[in-house]
Amino acid sequence: MSACVTFDDLTLGYNSHPAVHHLSGVVQKGSLTAVVGANGSGKSTLMKGIVGVLKPMSGECSVAPDITVAYLPQQSELDRSFPARVVDLVSMGLWPRRGLLGRHRAEDRQAVADALSAVGLEGFQQRPIDTLSGGQLQRALFARVLVQNANLILLDEPFNAIDAKTVADLVALIKRWHGEERTVIVVVHDLDLVRQHFPEALLLARGPVAWGEARKTLSPDNLLRARQFHEAWDEDAPWCAPGDGHDHADHHDHHHHDHATRQQGLV
Repeated sequence: MSACVTFDDLTLGYNSHPAVHHLSGVVQKGSLTAVVGANGSGKSTLMKGIVGVLKPMSGECSVAPDITVAYLPQQSELDRSFPARVVDLVSMGLWPRRGLLGRHRAEDRQAVADALSAVGLEGFQQRPIDTLSGGQLQRALFARVLVQNANLILLDEPFNAIDAKTVADLVALIKRWHGEERTVIVVVHDLDLVRQHFPEALLLARGPVAWGEARKTLSPDNLLRARQFHEAWDEDAPWCAPGDGHDHADHHDHHHHDHATRQQGLV
């Protein structure tokens, strides 16, 4: 397998305060990875760094040149009051190919209809998005990802505040993408869901704690380390380079992630 996304001593943050600290490693093409960690551990920040919304403070995040990206942010970042229909929301996935003002062809309309059918929203084209339940909206957002037909799919907390049936349906769609050898990275809170459905996991606590086979990564020892590291984090600490003497720098040299450690699920 070859690299889809490569992290090289990547540090991401806001206003000179790091949120993801010294991450190195490779996401392989065709892999399915869950990103897990406590609130504020850097999961959403990492997704924004991969998609290019957030530029590195130091280090590098590179996506292979032949990769197209579909990014689904958290539902809370979507303005549901915007006067749009489901068909408008899903058709936004066509913009990378057709442009903002491009005319939709018959095959585009069919792609939107097929995507809505695939997520269980057949016949919902004309529904205003502000009338949808949380689960229905998330299905519509997945349909938008479907029509993008990207080979790298980034999903930020797609299972929050939705019913169990919708979770099961969306997990099945994620597995379908994985079966099509697309690369899928998903921010997930439910660790049991990760153990059951995700082959690999990256455990973050501002920095990488473990990365590899999901069940090994989510071992009790690793989860305890993540909690202790996260609780000890100093929000007011300045941006630091490795070995600069700050308390949270003690972990830097232990978190370089290469292929061997990824296979073992240890760092």
